[in-house]
Amino acid sequence: MSPDGTPAIAPSVPPTEDETIPTLDVGPYLRGRDGALEALAGELRGALENVGFYYLTGHDVPLSLIKDVFAAAKRFHAQPLEQKLALRANEHNVGYMPVNSSVSRASQVEQARKPNLVEAFFLKRDLPADHPDVLANKRYRCQNQWPAEADLPGFRATAVAYMAALENLCLRMLPVYARALDLSADWFKEPFDDPQYTLRLSHYPPSEAGEDDQYGLAPHTDSSFLTMLAQADLPGLAVRTAKGDWIEIPVIEGAFVVNSGDMMRRWTNHRFLSTPHWAINRNPGADRYAIPFFFDADIDYPMACLPTCTGPDHPPKYEPITYMDYMLWFTRRNYDHVRAKDGTEAADPGVPKTQSDH
Repeated sequence: MSPDGTPAIAPSVPPTEDETIPTLDVGPYLRGRDGALEALAGELRGALENVGFYYLTGHDVPLSLIKDVFAAAKRFHAQPLEQKLALRANEHNVGYMPVNSSVSRASQVEQARKPNLVEAFFLKRDLPADHPDVLANKRYRCQNQWPAEADLPGFRATAVAYMAALENLCLRMLPVYARALDLSADWFKEPFDDPQYTLRLSHYPPSEAGEDDQYGLAPHTDSSFLTMLAQADLPGLAVRTAKGDWIEIPVIEGAFVVNSGDMMRRWTNHRFLSTPHWAINRNPGADRYAIPFFFDADIDYPMACLPTCTGPDHPPKYEPITYMDYMLWFTRRNYDHVRAKDGTEAADPGVPKTQSDH
């Protein structure tokens, strides 16, 4: 414990054989091999019921595109601070977030009090100016804030191509998630007719640039249905195991690290995990970059407990909720720029309804 009462940075330990992150090869399924859907669904079920994380290999997102996005993130964050601040993040959580502007207060992990040693640039679906949701100023459905093409040539095209590729991969994974939950393969088609997603281009300065006991991203759980994280050149991600140990997971080039988030945990009535994790740059003198892609259902779809995740002895823990309502709470709780715009925090929708009277 530090002198100001902030918990010390969680130590990490080498994983034991039963604590390793499983690897799921999606290739046979994407190629349409007989029996591949059910086999992959069984592996996914085991990963998300017991670990909450897995490596995804065999996908068809080009490694060259992944590397181009990492290069774009580096170019963006290499700009002078005043240029980045001209694109400061808004109430839609779109735009630039400076270092020390967020504190991880996600619903399952409530430890860190120091701000995160990270800066980030947030992008969502690239909606046109005449889109009805843009014209109506609908929350989380705004236009992106793009740097000038003259300042960062090709940045927008690269980011849009990557978001399209990741959306396409996530959509094709939905039948696997459905079968893993004993639902029909097309069950998620309606909830994800126009899915929400966010690409976060993060930069973690060298740890010596921050304070003692300061994380790059403190222990937290994601808000998403699922998160896809392309592997960076440098390690820095640690996951908490069921035993309570923190294990730093190795980098596998070309693979995605995929985890389920709080929306998945809520929708599945806690059947699938939302596992705590943290990020820190322990690489002296080196800058670390990360490009997580957060994938969610349609903004107004009412997510009620899935029918295969409840029963007489296991009633729903939560009331139905939309992405819109959940994210109003989440972004106000975690980001200074959203609180500055809204001036308040929404009521916590993450509390099970059996505990909502306090």
